[in-house]
Amino acid sequence: MALTIDQLNAASADEAVALLDGVYEHSPWIAARALVSRPFRSLPHLKHALVQAVTHASREEQLGLIRAHPELAGKAMVSKSLTAESTNEQNRAGLTDCTPEEFAKIQQLNADYNTKFGFPFILAVRGPRGTGLLKREIIDTFERRLHHHPAFELGEALRNIHRIAEIRLDDKFDADPTIGNVVWDWQEKLAAHTDPGYAEKGQLTVTYLTDAHRACAAQIAQDMREAGFDSVQIDAVGNVVGRYEGATPGARALLTGSHYDTVRNGGKYDGRLGIFVPMACVRELKRQNRRLPFAFEVVGFAEEEGQRYKATFLGSGALIGHFDPAWLDQKDADGITMREARRHAGLEDEDIPKLQRDPSKYLGFVEVHIEQGPVLTELDLPLGIVTSINGSVRYVGEVIGMASHAGTTPMDRRRDAAAAVAELILFAEQRAAKDGDSVATVGMLEVPSGSINVVPGRCKFSLDLRAPNNAQRDALATDVVDALKEICERRGVRHTLEETMRAAAAPSAPEWQQRWEMAVDTLGVPLFRMPSGAGHDAMKLHEVMPQAMLFVRGINSGISHNPLESSTNDDMQLAVQAFQLLLDNLATDLAH
Repeated sequence: MALTIDQLNAASADEAVALLDGVYEHSPWIAARALVSRPFRSLPHLKHALVQAVTHASREEQLGLIRAHPELAGKAMVSKSLTAESTNEQNRAGLTDCTPEEFAKIQQLNADYNTKFGFPFILAVRGPRGTGLLKREIIDTFERRLHHHPAFELGEALRNIHRIAEIRLDDKFDADPTIGNVVWDWQEKLAAHTDPGYAEKGQLTVTYLTDAHRACAAQIAQDMREAGFDSVQIDAVGNVVGRYEGATPGARALLTGSHYDTVRNGGKYDGRLGIFVPMACVRELKRQNRRLPFAFEVVGFAEEEGQRYKATFLGSGALIGHFDPAWLDQKDADGITMREARRHAGLEDEDIPKLQRDPSKYLGFVEVHIEQGPVLTELDLPLGIVTSINGSVRYVGEVIGMASHAGTTPMDRRRDAAAAVAELILFAEQRAAKDGDSVATVGMLEVPSGSINVVPGRCKFSLDLRAPNNAQRDALATDVVDALKEICERRGVRHTLEETMRAAAAPSAPEWQQRWEMAVDTLGVPLFRMPSGAGHDAMKLHEVMPQAMLFVRGINSGISHNPLESSTNDDMQLAVQAFQLLLDNLATDLAH
């Protein structure tokens, strides 16, 4: 019989520890410390309390917890001395059925890992979907993590232990993340479509209006129809638009969605999670034969990444009337203009202006997105409330000095362009860090015609500066640009600097941010507010209507724009539940 939160709350301390036996391997002290947080409001609340018990433990206790876990396919498995939980997990991953070569490989990895880190390799082998990783995935992860810094790897080991505990708790409480699995499976199915040249390498790349991109649009449209949307269409820029009408004809709509294009060799969840989470909400509304007092419009935006053409936010920009006809003449790397690509896709240029939405017909815009960073995963929090999408400014520049012989030019006589840019990079790094939540990046650096024995006479660079509000961004930019001038003057070099992009910050509308907060709090998940360092479609809709975003934790250090980008079925389930609560709360507000 499944355990319930009420049972756990009502049990004595000893009984409660016994009820949670086996969740953390040979470590009942974790449950004992977590129980001081009773009464638990929900299973996510319990999970967080257990995580906090480990977080606040001593380093020795944390290492003891890690060392309490058996090696994968190790001596304990061979001698059949694993706990029942570990036996089940290693069985599911096929580790009890290794070939001699696979077994030898894992044994060597175990030895190398233990030598480097002093504790066993920990991996939640049932994986982010809960059904088990393939042996190849396990070995690849083992090899990748062997190169981590010891301090970082300690955190990864603990995070995997918490994922193991989460799955075991789900089993104890019979909490099957059914909706999270639906979202997971939709994303896996969509990831089957990828551009030529990448499919052969097993890489995911979907750029604007390629055959793979159009296949994605068709797949999303089909999934929307099956989920129960009243109308589904692919519009004149390739957006997939699904509407679930409200109880009253002509009611205003809540707008949501995200993009389905990807960067090259990217991940499966960037953008796409924000399409499928609200789709799951519509699926549940349809199953309940329920209508809301407002319409619900979900858009899979056709383009956000700017990978095939220089134009970005084509999908969301078209909805606010920001589509520049000059973009149609841009060419991709193969010389194909956007106009030609659109003609091949059967899209009519004259229909683009018709896509502009009337903001008075909308309540606002909300977006769910994978975090694309390490903050939530390091805090062991599944959801984050976005306070603002950072404003940004970008430059390309060049420092011009004097190329000279590396051996005969004394250090005090050099006009080294690269050294000047190096000093600028360090200044930008230190200046952004002073704000706490600003960031500065030099992502491109080039010494044209550089040679190993020549003092660099020229150095080209890019500069990307971001901050949660425009004033903070502008102050950062002023200081960095002033520093560049000072550095060049002092070093006897000159510079050029061109501003290539300036985007305003998009602070969340307070009432919509509060709606996300209310939903997350109702789930029993601690509230964590954070800015978004990345740009999102919500930035465009922010120009014409109120917006707010919800972040979902990513695993593998929260990495994004990378094949390792991932999330778990449990976190996706929570995102759907939070969205459902937002819809319910909004319905209640409108009823009054």
